[in-house]
Amino acid sequence: MTTFTTSDGTEIFYKDWGSGQPVVFSHGWPLNADTWDGQLRLVAENGFRAIAHDRRGHGRSGQPFQGNHMDQYADDLAELIEKLDLREVVLVGHSTGGGEVARYIGRHGTSRVAKTVLLGAVPPLMLKTDTNPEGTPVDAFDGIRAGVEADRSQFYWDLSEAFFGFNRPGAAVSEGMRRSFWLWSMQVGLKGAYDCIKQFSETDFTEDLARIDVPTLITHGDDDQIVPIGAAALKTAELVKDATLKVYPGAPHGLVGEYEKAFNADLLDFLKS
Repeated sequence: MTTFTTSDGTEIFYKDWGSGQPVVFSHGWPLNADTWDGQLRLVAENGFRAIAHDRRGHGRSGQPFQGNHMDQYADDLAELIEKLDLREVVLVGHSTGGGEVARYIGRHGTSRVAKTVLLGAVPPLMLKTDTNPEGTPVDAFDGIRAGVEADRSQFYWDLSEAFFGFNRPGAAVSEGMRRSFWLWSMQVGLKGAYDCIKQFSETDFTEDLARIDVPTLITHGDDDQIVPIGAAALKTAELVKDATLKVYPGAPHGLVGEYEKAFNADLLDFLKS
């Protein structure tokens, strides 16, 4: 396996395919870099260098008890970029990974970044507050914490249904995709999985988004049951200076079927533009 060790001693696994301008992918919770394999292969076959890492606590990376917070996730991403000495990077983040991308820029700027892509991303803030009434009530996130604590295996299996929109009438359900989601989720250490819930739900990325000064593609399904579009992409598009918003009608949170095909085409177009 290809790994590097962060400054706090945590081993981070990453994939590095192809050559050319680097495209670095950050995955969602509670998954790992394998969820990006289709996009990694796609961009690598089209003249780009495709890189994706397992966030600390997830997949094949180390599972430290401490450091499972958004600032550290962003710093781990920074150390990966610096270790590989990447320049003119395109950062692509899905869900929690979109928060990781935003916080990276908030903490480290865009001197190494050419473009960003946010897919079904959690910024600016998922949690419902007095100033963010479109957000999701904290009770929903407490329910996620309870599910992970009590029976994470069953919880992840159940979550896969809404994640891919398989609970919608007429959906083409893929048992294999649900099994893959469950497998990747079960590779997350309990401590890292539990801690990350607070990070993706309660972190306010508003100031981070204001620091994005490179072309940005914001993409979101309007039937996303995990990260509802109203508190996410629609607000993010107003906060990022040079942003293009693409909404996929009827699309869920996870890339699947025609939604994945459409995103792949838009991703390639954006990379080549």
